Amino acid sequence: MIRTLCRFAALASIATMAPAQQNSPSSVRSPADLYGALFDAVQQGHVFADGKTFVDAVPKRPAEAIMVDYVRAKPAGPALKAFVLANFAVPGENDRGSGDLRTHVRTLWPQLVRQPVAPVAGSSTLPLPAPYVVPGGRFREIYYWDSYFTMLGLKVDGQQPLVESMLDNFTSLIERYGHIPNGTRTYYLSRSQPPYYALMLDLSTNTDPEVAKRRLAALRVEHAFWMKATVCLDGKPACLRVVRMPDGSVLNRYYDDRDTPRDESYAEDVATAAKAAPRPVADTQRNLRAGAESGWDFRSRWLRDPRSLATVHTTDIVPVDLNSLLWAMERRIAARCQTGGDAPCAATFTTLAAKRKTAIDRYLWQATTARYADWDLSTRKPTASINAAMLHPLFVGLASQAQAKAVAATVRKSLVAEGGLRTTTLNTGQQWDEPNGWAPLQWVAIAGLARNGEPALAKDIAKRWLGTVGAAYAETGKMLEKYNIEQRTPGGGGEYPVQDGFGWTNGVTSAILDRYPDLAQRAK
Repeated sequence: MIRTLCRFAALASIATMAPAQQNSPSSVRSPADLYGALFDAVQQGHVFADGKTFVDAVPKRPAEAIMVDYVRAKPAGPALKAFVLANFAVPGENDRGSGDLRTHVRTLWPQLVRQPVAPVAGSSTLPLPAPYVVPGGRFREIYYWDSYFTMLGLKVDGQQPLVESMLDNFTSLIERYGHIPNGTRTYYLSRSQPPYYALMLDLSTNTDPEVAKRRLAALRVEHAFWMKATVCLDGKPACLRVVRMPDGSVLNRYYDDRDTPRDESYAEDVATAAKAAPRPVADTQRNLRAGAESGWDFRSRWLRDPRSLATVHTTDIVPVDLNSLLWAMERRIAARCQTGGDAPCAATFTTLAAKRKTAIDRYLWQATTARYADWDLSTRKPTASINAAMLHPLFVGLASQAQAKAVAATVRKSLVAEGGLRTTTLNTGQQWDEPNGWAPLQWVAIAGLARNGEPALAKDIAKRWLGTVGAAYAETGKMLEKYNIEQRTPGGGGEYPVQDGFGWTNGVTSAILDRYPDLAQRAK
């Protein structure tokens, strides 16, 4: 006790030292000096496996007060560790996720910003003209559909200049390559991703007529990319990204211009194609690539056998999400043409959107099962998959009130989980299947349900999702790419480990908290 009180006296004397004195090596106290008997008990008792753990801990209150309570209580065994955790933020133990989640996201934005650089000759990087935001982790470049959900957060977090520079980058990509690639790497140029550029433009505050003209031109070029195979459909059910439905109407599918293993997943694709024999190797590779263009790589939605990636047949599927987004694109082109005084363009795209809606209602809307479904060209029937893509018609404003109400009932019954919205109802080990939940699909559901007379369900999903993100943040101190929404833990499955960063999770989290500020407590 006398030794401990002496240490307290020494601590008090430090406070009165002159600055030069305080900075001298002999006057600075190490954790062994400060915590004496407590330090000895923790280190000798191997309370933490690594001896450096406790010495790097940060006290939650003055050392003197901690030591008074330690001397009084004399904790030992499990009680000693509990005492330390109650009084210190210990690295790797209880030091993670202690801040406000919205504040944490705002601090992450600068860490995910990259400045334009000239690519090194021979590298895979595609140049960009303006600053941009990457998802994080292994994803060191911008990705197409990721960026829309990232931009939602940038906008509400006061980062409008970054929103505009991201739009400048995507406009530049369309002007140079004729479409927005999957990501800004040379090996992504043969495919795109879900076309969100039209919706990204809604986030802009730029009123410059010349910028608007340039962006409209880019939007029309992107539409042409998705529709350019219309002329080669004669006598074929599909060509490139365009498909002919049984009544002659035209819809779209995901595709890839190459039929070789993906550069970034080369060994994996070679192995998958080998398992698919005697199926032609090129056919398997094309369908794997098309699955990557969908953004949902991979999941049972694209598989004939939900348990076998080798049965992937993405190019047979007419997806409801893709066609909903293209309808939204056509509507926005029509509106922008109308604003710009181009009546023929406005009329053309208004007609295209109307025809697409008719085809979606005829082939993708399933009244008997109260859902939107993908259409399988090979079977000429809707697929049985119940998945979150069914909410895209609500999200873009394509669904009728009756359709939206029916979809909401199906969502309540099949897709709402403890920690958010399920992606599918099948657990296959693929990362876009149950039990994983993904930020973009949460937002599509929340925004889509809210705009279609289902505010309570929208907010319930938002509340559940924030609980999952908040729980994982408290446990890991990270924002993650995906989550297990059944157990509210980091997600799993797929071709690579779960990534942290993470652009679209950050963006959707901020967007939800901006829409529902009363849920902020849920996210802590």
